[in-house]
Amino acid sequence: MKEQALIAMSGIAVAESDIQNFQAGLRGELLRPTDNGYDDARTIWNAMIDKHPGLIVRCTGVADVVSAVRFARENELLVSVRGGGHNVGGSALCDGGLVIDLSRMKGIHINPVSHIARAQPGLTLGDLDHETQAFGFSVPAGIVSTTGIAGLTVGGGFGWLNRKYGLTCDNLLSADVVTADGQMVTTSEKENPDLFWGIRGGGSNFGIVASFEYQMHPVGPTVLAGVVVHPMARATQLLRFYRDFVADIPDDLTVIPALRIAPPAPFLPEDVHGKPIVAFFVCYSGPVDEGERVLRPFREFGQPLADVVAPKPFNMHQSMLDAVQPPGRNYYWKSDYLTELSDGAIDTIVPLFQLGGASGRVAEDATAYSHRDAAYALNCNASWIEGDSDPHVQWARDFSTAVQPFASGVYVNFMGDEGDERARAAYGSAKYERLVALKNKYDPTNFFRVNQNIKPTL
Repeated sequence: MKEQALIAMSGIAVAESDIQNFQAGLRGELLRPTDNGYDDARTIWNAMIDKHPGLIVRCTGVADVVSAVRFARENELLVSVRGGGHNVGGSALCDGGLVIDLSRMKGIHINPVSHIARAQPGLTLGDLDHETQAFGFSVPAGIVSTTGIAGLTVGGGFGWLNRKYGLTCDNLLSADVVTADGQMVTTSEKENPDLFWGIRGGGSNFGIVASFEYQMHPVGPTVLAGVVVHPMARATQLLRFYRDFVADIPDDLTVIPALRIAPPAPFLPEDVHGKPIVAFFVCYSGPVDEGERVLRPFREFGQPLADVVAPKPFNMHQSMLDAVQPPGRNYYWKSDYLTELSDGAIDTIVPLFQLGGASGRVAEDATAYSHRDAAYALNCNASWIEGDSDPHVQWARDFSTAVQPFASGVYVNFMGDEGDERARAAYGSAKYERLVALKNKYDPTNFFRVNQNIKPTL
């Protein structure tokens, strides 16, 4: 009889010899709960997530990914896929099963002639920007440099450049995908176009993207960017002015307001530290002198506590918010789209991501990403270091309930474990049914299910 090794908490016995054969065929590392490095490997950005996988395979190439998928399928193991590990819901990890960790797959190739970047899924936004900015280009992505490009892309992806150049998924030209049967297929508008449609907004439901090919755009290297800070007491007046100001601004400009507690930043007066503030984070990606003109009325409105908007490298600005969302804290998010910023919504609001522009001009049915008509994405961030999580979670849930009269959907990348109805709300009924049909074709057994899951019907 073969010696059996129980994959922790999975309830599935896997032969020790099979595990050893799997390990021997890897170029990367296989970690078990008793191995050195296991706890580091299961640590992700959100400290609220504390899961204990049975095995973690740290892939170094596509062959490892294919091998991991086949091993998991043969042994009926629960699988999760880790890219940057930044997802707030913690879908990078699973209890008891196999984590397919892509974080060491950081290869990238820049073609400055064709304006194309080919990137592996372990890269973060900071990694990608470091390479593209060396040639004066960028791929539209998020706002925190430690975010992984993989999850961001397959969920949609918006940030400082989406108003000018579209979402991250809008700039995806092709992708190599390892499907649930352990095969790798290339997908684009011309090759497996149905799968290409699905991975642009449908999340990780259809396979593991082993390589992304992006369209790059000229950006920087210097942009006009920074933050303007006001006291919270003027929040209503400020947000109404903001709403009117951004109604007619060029696509080069993105302004993201955040209502938060003031950090001990050196550019803020000490008597403001720890007190509620309204911070407007801005980025103008066109000519700096033109940005100065466009932003002048915004910067002159009211009496800011601080204005540190200035010409700076795009890479520097891209990492500006890293300190606001550091790894190792507990995070709980609730999120909704808003088609408009009404007075009623303003009276309820917290952080807003400004949408529209180029990302709103893409046809609604062009990709799985939905709610192209949304003007804003509202994100309520509860964050704490230690102690009872209940009051923080309840605060975020109460806020979400209060904002529902103004909401029009939800962004899949900002969701935690919120159930089937919220997952459906991320796409709308018609598009969701199309995604279910795609799931039936590419993953009929729901092999990839540790995600914002689209359940197959077969």
